Amino acid sequence: MKKLILASQSPRRAEILRTAGFLFSILPTYVSEIPDENLSLDQQILKIAEDKARAAQMTITDKSLDAIVLSADTMVCIGNKPIGKPMDVADAELTLRQLSGIEHLVKTAVVLLDLQSNQIISHIETTRVQFKNLTSKEISDYIATGEPMDKAGSYGIQGIGKKFIDSIDGDYNNVVGLPIKKVQELFEANKWQITKL
Repeated sequence: MKKLILASQSPRRAEILRTAGFLFSILPTYVSEIPDENLSLDQQILKIAEDKARAAQMTITDKSLDAIVLSADTMVCIGNKPIGKPMDVADAELTLRQLSGIEHLVKTAVVLLDLQSNQIISHIETTRVQFKNLTSKEISDYIATGEPMDKAGSYGIQGIGKKFIDSIDGDYNNVVGLPIKKVQELFEANKWQITKL
């Protein structure tokens, strides 16, 4: 059985893993999440996720540890333009105005790093999300709750922000931050048995 290390400080990713029954330890990593504009959109997200996995690997001193490091990066995209976490209230307001009434993509790059073989498996999951038309009051009231301020795209689908969603095409958990079905498929495809609760 392999141990699982979550290289993320996201409580939402941890909750998704817990709900799926996995036993894991958390090793938060701090890497630049500023996209490299010389790369394609998918490459940008994958690079950030891989940087997180490698940063976690560097801090693990026990070289005999039989574990998989799981890292992820989620990005909201309008067309080919990535929308990160808001810098401030004005930025959150601008993003929510942009999302109002349109379909956007939520992309999560997942990276799995086997500490023993140094093998890296990566995947990008994409979900289409359609927003309702939002009024200025709905946007300002939502920002006042504080929920948008630490979320890609300035909204949380698992929180108050769900009322803005008209429809979803794809994995709901992907929009929250971790496409758990795909993660489980990757574990199975690589014959990795992960410790469960």
